[in-house]
Amino acid sequence: MSKVHSDSQLRVSEIFYSLQGETSRVGLPTVFIRLTGCPLRCVYCDTTYAFTGGQNMSLANILQQVAEYGPGYVTVTGGEPLAQKNCLPLLGALCDAGYEVSLETGGALDISGVDARVMRVVDIKTPASGEAAKNRWENLSLLTRHDEIKFVLCDESDYQWAKQILQQHQLAGKCAVLFSPVHGTMDATQLANWILRDRLPVRMQLQLHKLLWNNTPGH
Repeated sequence: MSKVHSDSQLRVSEIFYSLQGETSRVGLPTVFIRLTGCPLRCVYCDTTYAFTGGQNMSLANILQQVAEYGPGYVTVTGGEPLAQKNCLPLLGALCDAGYEVSLETGGALDISGVDARVMRVVDIKTPASGEAAKNRWENLSLLTRHDEIKFVLCDESDYQWAKQILQQHQLAGKCAVLFSPVHGTMDATQLANWILRDRLPVRMQLQLHKLLWNNTPGH
């Protein structure tokens, strides 16, 4: 890594070690790097504390802190991590260090600059999220089998909308598609029944970290 990249600063809300709560890597011990700031205001957001605050850290210091956990997996999340330009060199540096890296992004910002080695987990915001107008549909053409798409669903209208988007953009042929109920708002069993009834080619997921730790920061 060049000295310029080593000295690059990012605003970090927290770095912590936990089990991956979502995606195809659910249950795997993972280091999470949560960057501060987000341009979206989804109604169900569970990390509003990451909108502001945090501390400035150099890329080198972040890598040092991550290495102390000795992880195999690292997830960069937020907030919205891509809102910080130095997120891109961070992702590349993590890959260079030998970690398997995933990025959790809200889907409103361009993912084209993300290192190809990174698994991009891209949200498609539903109408009930309040931020569907900010979906960057151009991102869909950039996705590969290495990536994943996530719909967080608030109600049956969201489910029907997501089903339509799934078919319209032939998403199941691009990469894994995840349907997740908003924790504490939507009945998970009902969502499971809808998916089975409609024979959707999606993976349903519950947020493991919320079931285990009730969304306590640092887990």
